[in-house]
Amino acid sequence: MILNGVEIRDTFAEAFPMVGTRLIVTADTPDWALTAGRVTTGFATSVIGCGCEAGIERVLAPQDTPDGRPGVSLLIFAMDFGSLKKVVPLRLGQCVLTCPTTACYAGVEGGKRVPLAKTIRYFADGHQISKKLAGKRFWRLPVMEGEFVCDEDTGSVEGVGGGNFLILARSRGQALHAAEQAVAAMGQVPGIILPFPGGVVRSGSKVGSKYKALFASTNDAYCPTLRGAVPSQLPPEVGSVMEIVIDGVSFEAVAEATRVGIEAVCAVGTEGGVVAIDAGNYGGNLGPFHFKLREIMSAGAGSAGGVA
Repeated sequence: MILNGVEIRDTFAEAFPMVGTRLIVTADTPDWALTAGRVTTGFATSVIGCGCEAGIERVLAPQDTPDGRPGVSLLIFAMDFGSLKKVVPLRLGQCVLTCPTTACYAGVEGGKRVPLAKTIRYFADGHQISKKLAGKRFWRLPVMEGEFVCDEDTGSVEGVGGGNFLILARSRGQALHAAEQAVAAMGQVPGIILPFPGGVVRSGSKVGSKYKALFASTNDAYCPTLRGAVPSQLPPEVGSVMEIVIDGVSFEAVAEATRVGIEAVCAVGTEGGVVAIDAGNYGGNLGPFHFKLREIMSAGAGSAGGVA
């Protein structure tokens, strides 16, 4: 398959189950809402070393938030529900509660309950006050600046982690430009995040290592500087590879983001130095979700999934 001169390789991205939730964080100004969102989702690129994967799903206008203030929607994913229950209150208490003017609301109604103020309300040292509105419990915690308002808990979803595709280009600048175009387009797809820095990964990994203490190491088959030293998947003209990793609330959401991202890369095309699109998989042994690139690009992914 060739799109605008770019080869879509006959392969698939292999992804795995994750458990996720959504937080709606608001503040007095868009800048403070973004500050809270960025800090809360920091150091959350991969469960391999961070314990969770998180990112800003989208920026919210005042008319789209529970309290009529500017906000951000955050998605946080973990490998199991027990881990999610631990990591969400920690990030809430350290990064949202501490940020000036913020409030935090549930972004998922269904599923198992993830504690929010249910856990961190004790910081108020007995001065916390709860109130039930429309069947939901909110907490008010006094702080030096005023008060922090927060939902008692939020719901959760069975999500998908590790969707991905690789951009093979002639130079580093061209690979990065194509990746930036993909990230911008994929940011319009609801229900997904791109957890790595700026949505792009330069240090893609493979399962296993020559060192016993590591269970993942550099994806040497896609490292241009190792061509000739190891079995390579790169044609001679490829000088740089960038990867985009996708987590989402459903298979459909990740598939749609994959389609949108690859379309954006192919719009850059061979004139922009893009040679091919590939994907990372481990022979089907890592996870049950397989995103077949040619099927996605020929048939389309349908509507992105959402969360009630």
